[in-house]
Amino acid sequence: MHVFPPEVADRLGDVAPRLFDEVDAMVDRMVDVLLRTEPAYRELDLVELRRSSRAGLAGGIRSLVGAAGGTRELQTAEAREVGRRRAAQGIPLEAVLRAYRLGGQITWETLLAVARTSGGPNDTLLVEVASAVWRTNDVECGAVAEGYREEQRRLDSVDDDARRHVLDGLLDGRGGDPAFVRSASELLGMPLAGRLLAVVAVPDGEGTASLLDPAAGLLRRGMRSVWGERSGAQVGVVALGPRRSTDVLGWLRAVAAGPVGVSAEVEGATGVATAYRLAETAARTLPVGTSQVVTIDDRLPEALLSNSPEISSRLVGQCLGGLLDLPEDEQTVLLDTLAAFLAADGSPTRAADELYCHRNTVMHRLRRIETVTGRKVTDPRARLLWQLALLSAPQLRPARPAA
Repeated sequence: MHVFPPEVADRLGDVAPRLFDEVDAMVDRMVDVLLRTEPAYRELDLVELRRSSRAGLAGGIRSLVGAAGGTRELQTAEAREVGRRRAAQGIPLEAVLRAYRLGGQITWETLLAVARTSGGPNDTLLVEVASAVWRTNDVECGAVAEGYREEQRRLDSVDDDARRHVLDGLLDGRGGDPAFVRSASELLGMPLAGRLLAVVAVPDGEGTASLLDPAAGLLRRGMRSVWGERSGAQVGVVALGPRRSTDVLGWLRAVAAGPVGVSAEVEGATGVATAYRLAETAARTLPVGTSQVVTIDDRLPEALLSNSPEISSRLVGQCLGGLLDLPEDEQTVLLDTLAAFLAADGSPTRAADELYCHRNTVMHRLRRIETVTGRKVTDPRARLLWQLALLSAPQLRPARPAA
């Protein structure tokens, strides 16, 4: 850490609180300039870019004013990590270094403005601090470049076969082997000790991959992941870091072109195999050809039924019975009415509103359903079994066109 003369240190102590008050404005300015002048940065997630910019600017101020012991070492480590992340994201090193120099320039100009509005500039202060700002910036640029080149070397040394081998090990349950997890984490360049998610993306109806380059898309949002293929589906393990699982879900829903299942969060590599099975189950409950992203918690009843196909088939046959033997037109009308009645918590009036018909029409159809199936609509168990049967065979209910 730079040691200032006492009068300079005192002056910095006076302006430091106001300098920290300006961090939000500094971040706004830095992000605005980067998005206007550096095309590569436009590909990054704005939340991740703002978070990274804030960490760099605030850390630089702490290092400058000596707000905490050992700050310089911490800033250097953080700059090295930014370099590694930007290399993995494909941002050119020249653009990354220009961003860091921009941060130094904004810090200096903000400090100058704050000093001028809090008692006027001091030549000694300006000379001493200017030297420290740019010296700190040079150190951080060096750390960024070092981290960037480290990540490039790591990426060049990892081939697809090695990555696939590691992913297969995680999915097959080797996450409980500490030696395997350490080597896997180093090879993949991603933490495996924190919160993880598994994602399974089934190809769309035409056999096209549901997700296009998901590792790059997530990395631009500050999340590392590893992807491969298993049983014809894309499979990924995502390290959430400081992000939330809803961040992953939001991005997946914006880009998915087919059925995608997502596990619940698990803590550490030991839970990856289970997370994979849950994500795969969730994905397989979705109809082929749909562009939908669901978590396992969204699909618990469907998941239970999909894992017991014999029971599901018997459930449909026993509960819907003669409905499936009716002519197609009548079958469709009655199944549609039954689904609307169940969704309306057993209210014929609300079902009629949903179906755009008279309540008496719904009552007539319900009596027909009772006759054909041998079950009563007033029986709670019958309604439960009907609901499960419809979940077991969603193809029985073609989607109605919007009115």
